[in-house]
Amino acid sequence: MKKLCIIVPAYNEDTTISKVVVDLIKVFKNSRFNDFQVVVVDDGSKDDTSAKAAKAGAYVISHILNMGTGSATATGLSYAQQNGYTLAATLDADGQHDPKDVLSGIELMEKGYDLLIGSRLIDNQGMSKVKILGNKGLSYITYILFGINVTDSQSGLRVFSQRALNELTWKTSGYEFCSEMLWRAKQLGLNINEFPIHVIYTDYSKQKGQNNWNAFNIVKVLLKRRIVELFSE
Repeated sequence: MKKLCIIVPAYNEDTTISKVVVDLIKVFKNSRFNDFQVVVVDDGSKDDTSAKAAKAGAYVISHILNMGTGSATATGLSYAQQNGYTLAATLDADGQHDPKDVLSGIELMEKGYDLLIGSRLIDNQGMSKVKILGNKGLSYITYILFGINVTDSQSGLRVFSQRALNELTWKTSGYEFCSEMLWRAKQLGLNINEFPIHVIYTDYSKQKGQNNWNAFNIVKVLLKRRIVELFSE
């Protein structure tokens, strides 16, 4: 029987975190993957994210300071690895991801994948043209720098095999980790794929995440790291 850890990195998400946790628990309690734990990594929130997540039924890990989504994700995956979980999934805390899509990704792991990305761009209905452009641009940069061809490199919905939990690490702490994680997975020879997901867009979720101006900072960090490692090989 698979032992599953569902990780929700969160920063100032007390508006949505309770519903995210409750909906995840409901979906997975009624599935065949009922040996699971929802873990919220509170990345230095200044609101009631931790308290509301715990009350809703999640196990909460708290960062004292805001360290970035890459660090929060790494903390959650490290917890899963250290506690003997055989599969892990991550999703955003703003309510944009359907727990049923998380379950679909878990089921697809039986095909032998190590890292599955839930792509919003295979079917981008409801996604703003600005966000489509930004995500496609960063996916293209990921391909140019690292040779990894995926449609949605920046997606927060991901599923990790036990091998990925044991071996996959990265060095960046902000949103740039999304692309670096794929690069490290490729270096390890992990089996990477993606699957279509349905995104729940609300006025709140549309305001969250990264903006296209931040993409320039992401590219700068990734390019610097790629150059440094090219000359150190």
